[in-house]
Amino acid sequence: MSLSSEKPDFIGFGLGLRPTHYPEILDHDPLVDWFEVISENYMVPGGQPLQILDRICTRYPVVMHGVSLSIASTASLNMDYLAGLKRLAERVEPRWISDHLCWTGVHDVNLHDLLPVPYTQEALDHVTSRVQQVQDYLGRPLTLENVSSYVSFGQSEMPEWEFIAELTRRTGCWLLFDVNNVYVSAFNHEYDPKEFIDGIPADRVVQFHVAGHSHMGTHIIDTHDAAICDDVWDLYRYALRRFGPVSTIIERDDEIPPLAELIDELDVAREIASDVLGKQKAAVNA
Repeated sequence: MSLSSEKPDFIGFGLGLRPTHYPEILDHDPLVDWFEVISENYMVPGGQPLQILDRICTRYPVVMHGVSLSIASTASLNMDYLAGLKRLAERVEPRWISDHLCWTGVHDVNLHDLLPVPYTQEALDHVTSRVQQVQDYLGRPLTLENVSSYVSFGQSEMPEWEFIAELTRRTGCWLLFDVNNVYVSAFNHEYDPKEFIDGIPADRVVQFHVAGHSHMGTHIIDTHDAAICDDVWDLYRYALRRFGPVSTIIERDDEIPPLAELIDELDVAREIASDVLGKQKAAVNA
């Protein structure tokens, strides 16, 4: 059951906050609507990164995005981690808190990877229970992201999109829809990415990720180290037609270019959204 039925507001077009861009952001207030911060980078008692984040939070809306919740693990929830996450949220006042629908380790070992889930009723029951526990502890709905994958489980009983749709129905969690991850997984597992998009409840998606990847010919690796390709932009258009206006960021984690180059790419997302949503509005009013 959802902790809140009120969907977070659309906050525009943003970027992932990266240390290399700190000085330019603080000195020039670039034309970015909001920033997504990696939660674990700021779950510390003090220091310069946290001080800088405090300053950025006075100027821009912020969303927290984690990589270590391991919501699908069979290990016990890490309550120390959750306590740190809650403290940071109280300080930052993010529009929402997100992490990945995956597991990252077992037996107190963090594998530092976002590992896929078997899409079974048993796994769905397990993840549902853990999401509800985390939401109760944080006092707010989680936002969960679909991950890219390179192998699948023979035991799966449903496609990924059905698993995600049922999870959000049961728990009231929001969804961070990663367009690039759908493109990567669809290629690797040979399914139609539009079928994935069509299977997701439109009213649960609060954020888009768009990113680059590395195409290896026989498979694609989700590297976040390149410009966004035309095929991913096309899928972003399709997602906009399905989900409507959704807060969007360009995600870049390696080979990070100058801030101005990322803002240029962000402007492409703005233009695509304006075109798609403008045409939808015109069609409704016609």
